[in-house]
Amino acid sequence: MKSTLYLETTIPSYLKAKHSRDIIQTARQQITSEWWDNRLNDFDIYISQIVIDEASEGDPSASAKRMEVIKDFPLLEITEEVINLADKIIKEKIIPEKAVRDALHIATSTFHEITFLLSWNCKHIANAEIIKRLQKTVAVEGFELPVICTPEELLERS
Repeated sequence: MKSTLYLETTIPSYLKAKHSRDIIQTARQQITSEWWDNRLNDFDIYISQIVIDEASEGDPSASAKRMEVIKDFPLLEITEEVINLADKIIKEKIIPEKAVRDALHIATSTFHEITFLLSWNCKHIANAEIIKRLQKTVAVEGFELPVICTPEELLERS
């Protein structure tokens, strides 16, 4: 049985972005491409309407490329419980109010009991200090936080 994985918007964004001159961005693009080619099929991949909304924004050509790679992934429902959990994450100031979509990514993957949340958003999602706080908050609400990681952390099989 495959593990479940929630694909946050930064993954298709790095996968389909034009090559950057920034070495960190270039490395992330390369790692993302390698993960996509070698590990994608090892997981049952899910997204949400938030991913679709974010991926469809910006330059029409770039958004079309992002939308193409995510079009076949099933959507997880954004329920009232998901919204309540995201509100709790924001009210506890774990994620700032301006980053409500990040809180919704976390809440959606948590509520639907996804195994991994894959993201390059190291400011609000794949951040060790935030993860520690999130674990406590979602546990109080009766949930278990997915393993939040970057593609680099899921590149090699164990």
